[in-house]
Amino acid sequence: MKRYDIRWAQLDPTRGSEMAKTRPVVIVSRDELIPHVETITICPLTSRIHPGWRSRVPIHCAGQPAEIAVDQIRTISKSRLGEKLGRLNPLEAEMLRRTIAEMYAEE
Repeated sequence: MKRYDIRWAQLDPTRGSEMAKTRPVVIVSRDELIPHVETITICPLTSRIHPGWRSRVPIHCAGQPAEIAVDQIRTISKSRLGEKLGRLNPLEAEMLRRTIAEMYAEE
């Protein structure tokens, strides 16, 4: 389990507009933290493409177009994670870091 791995995750139960069901997620927790805590910070993936949304990072997952939903970032129990589907390439990881910084950094 490492930063930028793409894994299945069971996101239910949810509330309101949170992304639900079992879906791929990208791990964004730092590698140094992962072995020491029971939770992990993730961004869910969606196949609903929204070109132009600055909170989304376009990628391909399992050969299909998808978006990383940075606006849905959340921390979940590691017990919700399933098998590994893949890993972001360096360019996708950089785009994700930039988008997270743009959305959540001080101005």
